[in-house]
Amino acid sequence: MPAHTILKLNSVHKTTGYSHCTRAGNTLWVAGQVAQDKGGKLIGKGDIELQAKQVYTNLRSILTEAGGGLANIVKMTTYITHYASLEGYRKVRGTFFTEPFPPNTLVVVESLASPDFLIEIEAIAVLEEKK
Repeated sequence: MPAHTILKLNSVHKTTGYSHCTRAGNTLWVAGQVAQDKGGKLIGKGDIELQAKQVYTNLRSILTEAGGGLANIVKMTTYITHYASLEGYRKVRGTFFTEPFPPNTLVVVESLASPDFLIEIEAIAVLEEKK
């Protein structure tokens, strides 16, 4: 029996060459989410707030489908392509989370998988044990 299970999700866009989420025990590892809707269309070209909203929506959809929610996140890594995007990202984060925010590593990078992506967030979440 494998140590983990790759989840086949219906709530987010299809992937090629990777999976959105894997589960080992009660822990979920969610691949970096970008601003693509369920059909794979880029949302918010050039707009960090619209892209961040779509990214958090994707994270929430994945976690909900897997049996949890945003409150189950124990660690995130956020990649943005411009330091100037920091305030817009934080503004949107505040609409999905309340303080104290989950631990997060913020990295400013030159580019993501597509030059149109301004933000990407990956997460680790722990689901409650089933009784």
